[in-house]
Amino acid sequence: MRTLRYIAKRIGGAILVIAVIILALFLIFYTLPSDPAQLSCGRPCSADQLTRVKAFMGLDKPWYQQMGDYVAGLFAGRTFGTGATAVVCAAPCLGYSFRLSEPVTTLIADRFPVTASIALGAAVLWLIVGVFTGVLAARKQGTWVDDTLMGLSALGISSPSYLVGLLAISLFALNLGWLPSGGYEPLTQDPGGWLYHLILPWIVLALINAAPYTRIMRTQTLQELDQDYVRTARSKGMPEGRVISRHVLRNASLPIVTLFGLDLGSLLGGAVLTERVFSMQGIGMLLLDAVNNLDLQVLVGTTLFAAVLVVLANLVVDICYSFIDPRVTLAR
Repeated sequence: MRTLRYIAKRIGGAILVIAVIILALFLIFYTLPSDPAQLSCGRPCSADQLTRVKAFMGLDKPWYQQMGDYVAGLFAGRTFGTGATAVVCAAPCLGYSFRLSEPVTTLIADRFPVTASIALGAAVLWLIVGVFTGVLAARKQGTWVDDTLMGLSALGISSPSYLVGLLAISLFALNLGWLPSGGYEPLTQDPGGWLYHLILPWIVLALINAAPYTRIMRTQTLQELDQDYVRTARSKGMPEGRVISRHVLRNASLPIVTLFGLDLGSLLGGAVLTERVFSMQGIGMLLLDAVNNLDLQVLVGTTLFAAVLVVLANLVVDICYSFIDPRVTLAR
C-alpha cells in the first residue's frame, strides 16, 4: 500500500507539471509579436479578411479561452471554422497546422518513428557502454585503464554533437564510404536499410552520451565497493564478478536510472542537431521548421509533446526507484 500511495502521488505530481507546462506555453507564445492569422492571411490582407481568419483559427478569443479550447481538444478534438470549410482535428488534438494543412498530431505521428529509432538504439548503446566502462574504470582505479577512460569521457562531454557528427560523416561516409551520410529507411519497408542508415547516428550519440554515465558509474561503484556489505560478501568467498553484478550494480545504478530516463525522454522529444546533421526528418526537424516558419500551432504542439515525454520518463524513473530501492517510499 505504501508503494501504491507513492506511485499515485507521483502520477498526481506529473499531471500537475503537465498542466503548468501548458499554462506556460500559452503565456509565452501569446506574448510573441508574430501573428499566425496574419501569416495565414497572406498579402494583401484586408482588415475584414484578417478578422475572418482569426475567427476561423480561434485566435479572436482571449488567451485563457484559447488555452481552454486547446485542453478540451486534447480529449474531445476540435473543429476550426464552420460550414463546408470547417476543419476537424480529432482527439488528441495538439493543434492544426494551417500552413501544412495537417493536424499537429498527424505530423508528430509521421515523424516520431524516425526520432524513436535514433533515440532508442543510441540509448541502449550508450547505457551499455557507459555502465561497462564506469565499472571497469572503478575496478582498475589508478591504472592506465582508469586514466584512459576518464580522459575519453572528458573528451566526450566537451565535444559538441554536431561536430562529432560532421567528423564521423567525413571519415566513415565521404572518405571510407562504409556508411551513408544521412537519410532514413522505414523499418517496416527495409529492415536492413533502416539499420544501415542508423548505425552512424547511434555511434555518434552513444559516444557523446556515454561519457557522463562512465563518470557517474565509476564514482558510484567506488562508493559501493567501500561499503560493509561488500566486504562481508568478499569475506564469505563470493567471486568478485558476482559481488559486482549482484550487489554493487543494483545500488550504484540509481543515479544512472535517473539520468537515463531524462536523457531518453529529451531525445524522444526531438534530436534536433542529430537529425539536422544526418538529414533525418524527425520531430526535431519538424520543430526546427516550425520555428523558421513561425508555425505556432506546430511549435506549441511539438513542445508540449516533448515536455510530456520528459515528464513521463521522470515518472517511470520514480516508479522504478520504488522497486529498485523500496526505501524511497519511506522518504516520500
